[in-house]
Amino acid sequence: MTEFVREVSENDQLRADIYQLLAALLRRQPSHELLEFLSGLEIDADDDSDMTKAWVGLKLAAQQFSDEQLEDEYFNVFLGVGCGEILPYGSWFMTGSLMDKPLALLRNDLMQLGFEREEDVKEPEDHVAALCEVMGTLILEAPGYRQLAFYQRHMGSWIERFCDNLAKAPSAAFYATVAQLAKAFFVIEAKEFEQLSLNIPVNCPGSEAEKPEKIEPSTNELAS
Repeated sequence: MTEFVREVSENDQLRADIYQLLAALLRRQPSHELLEFLSGLEIDADDDSDMTKAWVGLKLAAQQFSDEQLEDEYFNVFLGVGCGEILPYGSWFMTGSLMDKPLALLRNDLMQLGFEREEDVKEPEDHVAALCEVMGTLILEAPGYRQLAFYQRHMGSWIERFCDNLAKAPSAAFYATVAQLAKAFFVIEAKEFEQLSLNIPVNCPGSEAEKPEKIEPSTNELAS
């Protein structure tokens, strides 16, 4: 993404940082360095918002779990023997199937936005971590209508459901706190994008072309 450079507000920088943090936590088990960073977070104790409570929970969890415990937990939750306890793919949450139409639409949009898949990445592009990485980049580099279009088309309809399912995964302990943070963040993001949609002019360049296509769920869509 190099076609657009915008002045980044403090709020947008924070949003982008949280997207990248979630991407790191959902891509693989946290590194020792990331755990140390989370363990040392400075949190406003006087703030009783859901987001602050989630930060506190994640900080405490980072102080309690070892690298080995988190490696086992990540494997059980996301990978498993044949299949993990949760499938972290947009297509699955949107249609109940993997490698479905939403993934094809996503690949087309990523190509148009200038994103290229790295050769060593084996996961499909609709992995939740990959989508968070893209959103973090768009917030820093793309105009608002592109952020809105990507979020609505590829994340908005299912991301909170993903957080709820992750929180209930049988092996989720540390990742239950990640789910809590993600859920609190995406509730705020939904309001952010709702306001953004109201502020974008009807004749904004690309607004019609990038209007999300409605995807009808299949009969085997996850019930939640």
